[in-house]
Amino acid sequence: MVREWQLELPTLLISVHGGLQNFDLPPKLKQVFGKGLIKAAVTTGAWIFTGGVSTGVIRHVGDALKDHSSKSRGKVCAIGIAPWGIVENKEDLIGKDVTCPYQTMSNPLSKLSVLNSSHSHFILSDNGTTGKYGAEVRLRRQLEKHISLQKINTRLGQGVPVVCLILEGGPNVISIVLESLKEEPPVPVVVCDGSGRASDIISFAHKYCEEDGLVNESVKDQLLVTIQKTFNYSRSQAQQIYLMVMECMKKRALVGPGSSASAHCCIISRGLHLMQHLTEIVPTIYLIPQSFHRTAACKAI
Repeated sequence: MVREWQLELPTLLISVHGGLQNFDLPPKLKQVFGKGLIKAAVTTGAWIFTGGVSTGVIRHVGDALKDHSSKSRGKVCAIGIAPWGIVENKEDLIGKDVTCPYQTMSNPLSKLSVLNSSHSHFILSDNGTTGKYGAEVRLRRQLEKHISLQKINTRLGQGVPVVCLILEGGPNVISIVLESLKEEPPVPVVVCDGSGRASDIISFAHKYCEEDGLVNESVKDQLLVTIQKTFNYSRSQAQQIYLMVMECMKKRALVGPGSSASAHCCIISRGLHLMQHLTEIVPTIYLIPQSFHRTAACKAI
């Protein structure tokens, strides 16, 4: 990537995960998410990793990138890593050292997805499957690990910090959070409370768990019921997700989002800045609470 695309090594890698199907966000949260993400990327020289196609959480990232680009405020490196088999009009992309026109207007009748045109680069992974995700998962995980091992400060031996940013999401996102916290060194996780589904479940557990990462029976029952309703799961299926959530809670180290002193800051940007310095200290879940969606004005820190 550094050699072929002439990119500078990032000082931070922001890996965005969330729902793959389209979902709406409250306008204030969408604004906070977009401005905070872009601000963090621009000020730190970060790379942003997403799933690349124009659906779900990636569409929200794309909207933020598009808004930033329209105002001509510095370039953001956003790299989409997608499975070849789910990309619509992929035949138009076949070639070597050529410029290929690509139609980004999606077909509402197609089960495939178009690439999000607001990204700067794409990596497409092909394992022979068509119409389903999965081919990109291992590649993306290995690439993120490889980037984290690149030294940005040879004297101190410091690698590239990686931060996982969660917006909405299904059961697989909870699994991604747990895998991130179990990495060595652990990858901090920034969770957007109020964005729905997996994010809200993790946020609820984080809010009500004790210092030892456990919850009382009442909270456990509420979590199980919420998981069942959210994912349309049976009790036994919900129990498996609950266990993963509680494993995440055991790994958490609470980092508060600040109080009135930071009310004029964009808190996602603030959280990502903070996580940049925590990646080699403790596994962390940093919550962006719903109250800040309503009160925080997005300004540069």
